[in-house]
Amino acid sequence: MSTRNPTHYAHVLTALLLTAPLCAQAGIAPERQTIAENDGWAAMPTAALPQGTTGGSAADAAHVFTVSDRNALIAALAFPDATPKIVRIEGMIDANVDAEGNPLSCDNYARPDPQTGEMYSLDAFLAAYDPATWGRVNPSGPQERARVASAAAQQARVRIRVPANTTIIGAGHGAGLRGAWLDIRPSSTSGNQPMNVIVRNLLLIDSYDCFPQWAPTDGAEGNWNSLYDAISVRNATHVWIDHNAMLDVATDDADAPTYFGRLYQRHDGLVDVTNESDNVTVSWNLMANHDKAMLIGSSDGATADRNKLRVTLHHNLFHDLGQRVPRVRFGQVHVFNNQYSLTNEGATTYGYHWGAGIESQIFAQNNHFLVPEVVTPDLFVERFNGTALHAEGTMRNGISRHARVDVVAAYNAVNATPLDPNVSWTPTLYRRLDPTQAVPILVILGAGPFK
Repeated sequence: MSTRNPTHYAHVLTALLLTAPLCAQAGIAPERQTIAENDGWAAMPTAALPQGTTGGSAADAAHVFTVSDRNALIAALAFPDATPKIVRIEGMIDANVDAEGNPLSCDNYARPDPQTGEMYSLDAFLAAYDPATWGRVNPSGPQERARVASAAAQQARVRIRVPANTTIIGAGHGAGLRGAWLDIRPSSTSGNQPMNVIVRNLLLIDSYDCFPQWAPTDGAEGNWNSLYDAISVRNATHVWIDHNAMLDVATDDADAPTYFGRLYQRHDGLVDVTNESDNVTVSWNLMANHDKAMLIGSSDGATADRNKLRVTLHHNLFHDLGQRVPRVRFGQVHVFNNQYSLTNEGATTYGYHWGAGIESQIFAQNNHFLVPEVVTPDLFVERFNGTALHAEGTMRNGISRHARVDVVAAYNAVNATPLDPNVSWTPTLYRRLDPTQAVPILVILGAGPFK
């Protein structure tokens, strides 16, 4: 007979009953839905958007599109046209195709050095810049210039520009984008603008870079660095990213080779929020099988990000992610009711979940961790010139009182430079805060497309 406190079941049942109004607006078609009042920073009323993020909900009939290939998607988005529009995606759209829809491989993007005409090849690149002969200096010369030209050719196909006042939504199960980079950014990159974009119910898989950059001075051994996030938010305000799935399938890191002693990393982030962006909510998404998940703030020197980068992450399922869940600079970031999970295999490449960067103000509430025993609570956090992180209501590997952990205290117990457990703000923009005991079942059942 179970000895679990009956109030535990009451918490779970109450949260389940409340899930539907949290996720949807009754009687309104999903493509016409706007973010609900108080649903995180993206619901923040401003002079330009007094109702918070509304996306393309005001689109007239002429600006509602259903698309099933790359050409139709680009035409429907019509960047930078800011007329309210709804773009419904049917099926899986591959971004790595030519104008006729024929698939493109990495070999198809290879270009010559514009100065010498020498064609890019990975074998030639590796031979030219092997640290044993080239040394620990950045690549230069014909193969590096050819790599840059080749990368530009791929970017021209996979970068999908999203204009203001747009809703992009999956029109059915299995709808999404393969190999694409959704770039939410205005034409002008000075300051930020109210982009007012909603991305929902999409499967976003295998955003990959055919031509990673070799950076021999990145870390003690160098690193391969890639471009193309699944979604990037730059110089933009009011973005709601909800009920999507983002993961690597055909381009799993486990299948990638090693060159110069380092993983040939073909991926960047899943959702990155940078360059003075603000008022973003990331809710009810599945993010899985990836290394770098979410970067909020691009560099320690980007001081224009101060008083911006306000982001909410709630009810997301973060599974087998290596790092940056999220990594934050400058921003006030509310991280609540998320489920973090790691398999034994995922733990072998695990770095950390919460990255406290310069002037960051992470406020973490009622998150649950399901991890191997070797991943102790002190490892949930990494400090990157940050000074503070607030975490309350955290549980690890259970839902009884014995599962409660103080993440910051655990970190401070084994690190010479402590983190202050107090930050300078308290979140107010949230519809409800579920008890941590309810998070595993709520999020596992509810996160992802069409949940």
